[in-house]
Amino acid sequence: MRTGPKIKLLVLLFFATFSAFSQSDEMGNWLMYFGQNKIKERWSLHTEVQYRNHTLAPVNIEQLLLRGGLNYHLAPHALVTAGYGYVTSYDEADSSTPLSKEHRVWQQFILTNAVGRVKFEHRYRVEQRWVSGDYKNRLRYRLMLTVPLNRKVMEPGTVFLGVYDEIFVNTEQTFFDRNRLYGALGYQFKPELAVQVGMLYQRVNAYGKKYLQLALIYNPDLRKNSKN
Repeated sequence: MRTGPKIKLLVLLFFATFSAFSQSDEMGNWLMYFGQNKIKERWSLHTEVQYRNHTLAPVNIEQLLLRGGLNYHLAPHALVTAGYGYVTSYDEADSSTPLSKEHRVWQQFILTNAVGRVKFEHRYRVEQRWVSGDYKNRLRYRLMLTVPLNRKVMEPGTVFLGVYDEIFVNTEQTFFDRNRLYGALGYQFKPELAVQVGMLYQRVNAYGKKYLQLALIYNPDLRKNSKN
């Protein structure tokens, strides 16, 4: 199947952005796992681990994030989630003891739609955060686009492009919390298994930093395993 000029342009834009991001002397690394595991027709579990590093080599921990949740699928293109997360943050000079510990309760609504072969995902998330004993509320919105490059639809053997922008705002004190811009190439091995390699630029107030990201997405249907 021939790749159309629009898809080629998207790939070129991705590599141009990746190259520009890579020029930074200061770059971190995120290793990530995401899972969505069906347990009932309309219910599934969200599982997530993120190992974030100050440096490009994954040897200097910046944050460890563990997040879980329960999803209810309202429709094929809409779901709601409630969950809990635990986050520890570390200083670059000393990773032996966390700078802060955070307990996080969160709720979200995800709505997807497609225009041609482009999938749009709108994610709305609310977080109640206890950061080293201080309580904070935060609101997040992420718009993500996923484009299969060598297939018309996402199926095994598909190379795809993923791009998103996410904004974080606080309900008190400083309104703007941070913004994340992300671009990645991925490969769909099986319906339940995919990988992504990409670059994220995160801006917190006046400070920005780039992160190389490696992500594993594994979504086995636990109902099938329970029948064996």
